[in-house]
Amino acid sequence: MTTPSALLGPDDPAPTQIINADGASRFVLIGDHAGRRFPVALGDMGIAPEDAIRHIAWDIGVAALGEALSARIDAVFVAQVYSRLVVDCNRGPDEDSAVPVVSDGTIIPANRALTDADRAARFASIHEPYQQAVGAVLAARDVAKRDGTLVALHSFTPSIAGRARPWEIGILYSGGDPSFALRCLDWLRRRGGLTVGDNEPYRMDEVDHTITRHCFAGRRPYVEIEIRQDLLADDAMVTGWVDVIATMLADA
Repeated sequence: MTTPSALLGPDDPAPTQIINADGASRFVLIGDHAGRRFPVALGDMGIAPEDAIRHIAWDIGVAALGEALSARIDAVFVAQVYSRLVVDCNRGPDEDSAVPVVSDGTIIPANRALTDADRAARFASIHEPYQQAVGAVLAARDVAKRDGTLVALHSFTPSIAGRARPWEIGILYSGGDPSFALRCLDWLRRRGGLTVGDNEPYRMDEVDHTITRHCFAGRRPYVEIEIRQDLLADDAMVTGWVDVIATMLADA
């Protein structure tokens, strides 16, 4: 039986990487699905190597995007290191999809027949430390009376279950104070030249955990940005998106 203290061993990195911790920007960048590591104790989780680098395992391109955007606008970037197949840090503890048994048609053997202790270990060792790190960065901004607008960076696969996704970038929002997200959406539409999704390819709802947790009750400004993964395939593409997003954040 896995226990919270035993899931991550001495050869495993910490679940959260904080880049540019002293960044002066008003924006706090986060990557719920930036990493794709598996804890040593879980091996390859029973999946093929090609599946471990697919979109089911992580948000492809977000780590590079977050680091480059962090450098461009001098913002802190809080990145989650482990694969969303181990535990999805943008899902709450009560969501079955937080530890998926099947993802886009791929069975995840390591997630089948988990005990309550096994599941608790995923949350205690990875999910909660990441969420606490995000909360600590935002709380420090509040104490210092500095703005802490949360910018969640995500990416999405160009097609799923045989359905093409035409959007190049999407802006997600829901409760709390969505005004900043809506200004970002308006800016992208006025800019032109992009196929922009309004709560597409996903609609932010009650299963989204991070922004709901850190922004809604206190009405903290936020935006969740989704970029299609084939448009983050190389450094030049990433740089192009950094140009767009940096300008959008500043203008909005």
